Amino acid sequence: MVTSIYKDLALAPAGEQKIAWVKSHMPLLRALETRFIKEKPFAGKRIALSIHLEAKTAYLAQVLVSGGAKVSVTGSNPMSTKDDVVAALVKCGINTFAIHGASTEEYQQFVKETLACEPHIVIDDGGDLVHELHSVYPEYAHHVIGACEETTTGVLRAIAREKNNELNFPVISINGAQSKHLFDNRYGTGQSTFDGIMRTTNLVIAGKKVVVAGYGWCGKGCAMRAKGLGAEVIITEIDPIKGLEAKMDGFGVMTMEEAALVGDIFVTATGCCDVLTAVHFNLMKEGAIICNTGHFEDEINLKDLQTINVGTFEARENIDAYRLENGRTLYLLGRGALVNIACADGHPAEIMDMSFALQALGAEYLIKHTLDRKLYAVSDEIDREVARLKLQDMGISLETLSDKQYQYLNAFELK
Repeated sequence: MVTSIYKDLALAPAGEQKIAWVKSHMPLLRALETRFIKEKPFAGKRIALSIHLEAKTAYLAQVLVSGGAKVSVTGSNPMSTKDDVVAALVKCGINTFAIHGASTEEYQQFVKETLACEPHIVIDDGGDLVHELHSVYPEYAHHVIGACEETTTGVLRAIAREKNNELNFPVISINGAQSKHLFDNRYGTGQSTFDGIMRTTNLVIAGKKVVVAGYGWCGKGCAMRAKGLGAEVIITEIDPIKGLEAKMDGFGVMTMEEAALVGDIFVTATGCCDVLTAVHFNLMKEGAIICNTGHFEDEINLKDLQTINVGTFEARENIDAYRLENGRTLYLLGRGALVNIACADGHPAEIMDMSFALQALGAEYLIKHTLDRKLYAVSDEIDREVARLKLQDMGISLETLSDKQYQYLNAFELK
């Protein structure tokens, strides 16, 4: 039986340094680690974990181990895997299967090896582990109690299975928690997306036209940060409510065909496919920069880009230049993978502290409760407790209702 697959164990010291840094900025997970060491809520349980494999994810894995779990880990996208962090996890005894830039075939092998532990709990980002347990490796699913899903894409996949009565175990939508999507999706994605763009291009954002596809929480975060950096922001949307909201928030709203003519930087954040296609590439100006911050590379139709391409070269590390038939050159960041982590370090540690605290508490909830085979929201109690603890760590106190105020608010009756 394979215990781990990794690039180079000699990279472990650099990975350990990264994990130590994020740990010092993740007080909620540190508090859970302290409690888990005492209570061992996951004693005797196996957890399969697939989240973008960098330092913050590694610390989550270590926290789960502190609670008594045997954890097997892979990354949810090969382009976001950090080889030094993988080496650090292997060195501390956690079964880890991931290599940066792995092929599709290698990635499938990593998923298989991760699931071969026959998990009791699945912690997923994008739904690949849950999908494989249903469709490819059902023999590894006999002991599954339930799963926790990190992101919009994975939740949508779970919803589809539930509608078709094909969901074989309960799934908790971590993404649905207010302490997750209001902060991780908005502030995390917004900051880390432009961190990735600026690190990779070394170009100014101010004065440029930034086109953000999608005005969900991730798109809102990207638009907010682009505006703050001095960009002129254009939103593309399919939802009239979100389109109207974007307009009222002060952004330009237009179709992608209209935006393609004027945009300098394009950021896809929809969770859908074919957001950018040959139709749009052929309209883009010379030197336009294209990147994706949605879960899958499908948002940018890379096959279309290759079809109309007459020559490709590496313009800079993590920037592929495509010369088109029309003579213009477009620049693709991070091969179309999530720019915030393929080209940077992902969301800030303080933000992921909340999301990963929800993941750990969600896993504990699955252990303590017997649930039906459907999608569940994070309990309001857990959601608010995570926010309360975060405020407490920031030294912030909230108002409390007096007895009179409580009675006042609860005195109204429907007539």
